Amino acid sequence: MMKNADRSKYLFDNKALVSLILPLVVEQLLAVLVGMADSIMIASVGEAAVSGVSLVDQIMVLLINIFAALATGGAVIAGQYLGHRKQESACESANQLVWFTTLSAVVITVLVYAGKYVILHGIFGRIEEDVMRHADIYLIIVAMAIPFMAMYNAGAAIFRAMGNSKVSMNVSIIMNLINVGGNALLIYVFHMGTAGVAIPTLVSRIIAAVIIVVLLCDEKQALHMKRTWRYRVDWSHVKKILSVGVPNGLENSMFQMGKILVLSLVSSFGTYAIAANAVGNAIALFQILPGMAINLAVTTVIARCVGAGDYEQVRYYNKKLIIITHASIAFTVFGVLAVLPWILKAYNLSDMTAEATRNIIYFHGLSAILIWPSSFTLPSTFRASGDVKACMYISMISMWIFRVAFSFVLGKYLGMGVFGIWVAMVIDWAFRGLCFWIRYFKGHWRRKALV
Repeated sequence: MMKNADRSKYLFDNKALVSLILPLVVEQLLAVLVGMADSIMIASVGEAAVSGVSLVDQIMVLLINIFAALATGGAVIAGQYLGHRKQESACESANQLVWFTTLSAVVITVLVYAGKYVILHGIFGRIEEDVMRHADIYLIIVAMAIPFMAMYNAGAAIFRAMGNSKVSMNVSIIMNLINVGGNALLIYVFHMGTAGVAIPTLVSRIIAAVIIVVLLCDEKQALHMKRTWRYRVDWSHVKKILSVGVPNGLENSMFQMGKILVLSLVSSFGTYAIAANAVGNAIALFQILPGMAINLAVTTVIARCVGAGDYEQVRYYNKKLIIITHASIAFTVFGVLAVLPWILKAYNLSDMTAEATRNIIYFHGLSAILIWPSSFTLPSTFRASGDVKACMYISMISMWIFRVAFSFVLGKYLGMGVFGIWVAMVIDWAFRGLCFWIRYFKGHWRRKALV
C-alpha cells in the first residue's frame, strides 16, 4: 500500500463524513436523552413503574432491532447499487424495503397482542404485582406503534443510504419533541402515570412514519418510493434485502433475547436490581452514543465503496471510522462520569440502587472505550460488504456462552448480583472483537458483495 496515496477521488472526503455523522450523532443523542427523560418522568410514579416500563422496553427494543436489521439490509443493497451506478435497481430496493417491512410489522403486532400473557408472565417470570400492572398498561399502548416504528426505520435507512442523514435527524427532532412534551403533559398535568409515557410514544412514531414516507415519495431524491398504494413483492430485491436483514435480524433478536433471559435473573435480585439495571442501560447508551451513530455511517460509506468495487477505500474508511469511534466514545464516557452524581440524583433512586448503578456505569464506560468499537463498529463493515452470516455466527455463539451463561455464573453462583451481568457482557464484547479482527485480516469478507 502506498503511504502517500491520492485520496482526492475517494467517495467521502472529511466534509462529507462530518455531514453524514454529525446529524446521526444528534439523532442518537435525542433518542438517548428522550429515553432518559422518560425514565426520570416515570420515576415520579415510583420504582415499580420504572421497572415495569423497562421490562416491556426490552421487548420493544427486540422488535426495533429486527426492523433495524431489515432496514440495514435495504440500506446495504441500495447503497451497493448506488456505488455500482444502478439507480433504478437502487430505487426499487428502497420501495420494496418500506412496503415489505411495514407489512411484516403489522403481522408482528397481531402476534404481540395475541401472546401478551405469555410475554408478561412467561418471559418475565415471577415479578411483583405492581410491576406487572405497569408493564401490562405500557405494552397494550406501545404495541400499536410497531408498524410505524418499522416504517420510520426503513425510511430513515434509505435517506442514510443516500448520504443524507439530515432528513432522519429533522424527523427525529419532531418525533422526540412530541414524545417528551407529551410525557410531561400527561404525567405532570393529567397524572396519567404509565399511560402518560406510552401514549406520546405511540403518537410521535405515527407522525414520524408519515412524514418520512411522504418525503420518500419525492422523485427528485436519488432513492425514492413509487407514489402508489399498489404493492407487488419483487422477490429478486426482497431476497437480497433478506440475505442481509435476516442474519442481522437473527443476530440482533438473539442478542436481545439473551438480554431478556438475563432480565429474569436480574428480576430475582429484587426491585432495586431491576431499577439499577434499567437506569444503567439508559446512561450506558449515552456513553456509546457516538459509536452507534458512526455504525450507521459505516453502512452508508462501506456499502457505497463495495458497490464501486474499491476495497482500498473500504480498508481506509474502516480504519478511519474505528479510530474516530474510540476517540468519540472516550469523550462521551468521561463527560458522563463527570456529571454522574447529578444524573443519579435526578432519578431519585434509593442509596442501594444508586450505588449499584454507579458501579455499573464506571465499569461499562471504561470497557466501552477499549473494546466496544472492535465488537460493534468492525462488524458493521462486514455487514455493509455483504458478509453477514459470519457476524451472526460469531455474535450468537459468543452471546450464549459469555453473556447468558456467564451472567448466571457471575451474577448468581459467584454472588456478584446485577454487576455480574455487566461483567459477563464485557467478556462477550472482548471475545467477539477478537474473532472479528481475525476475520478481517484473513480477508474472506471481501468476496461477499451482493450486487
